Amino acid sequence: QVQLVESGGGLVQAGGSLRLSCAASGRTFSRNAMGWFRQAPGKEREFVAAISWNGGTRYYADSVKGRFTISRDNAKNTVYLQMNNLKPEDTAVYYCATAKGSYAQRAAYEYDYWGRGTQVTVSS
Repeated sequence: QVQLVESGGGLVQAGGSLRLSCAASGRTFSRNAMGWFRQAPGKEREFVAAISWNGGTRYYADSVKGRFTISRDNAKNTVYLQMNNLKPEDTAVYYCATAKGSYAQRAAYEYDYWGRGTQVTVSS
């Protein structure tokens, strides 16, 4: 059974930084692309970032490009999301997900396992 556990969320002031982690188990982690999504209150879940199986391809939502960095450590079965220059509009529950295949994907339907999420709150 695949399990994804996010950590690293919290409360931060605007302009601050957080680093989210997602530890995976139950699947050969290095074979699958990984992604981060987020959902703010009253809004639909949206794509944030994705990374291919070997880290060679990375995609970002326009709203986070230049501020967020996705990375992975296949030896540790962990994917990260470094978030810098955070803004109040980044406030959301952040979810990591493992893709069905090896290539980075933006669409949620390309992912088959999801974590429970970690709350990120950015105060102004």
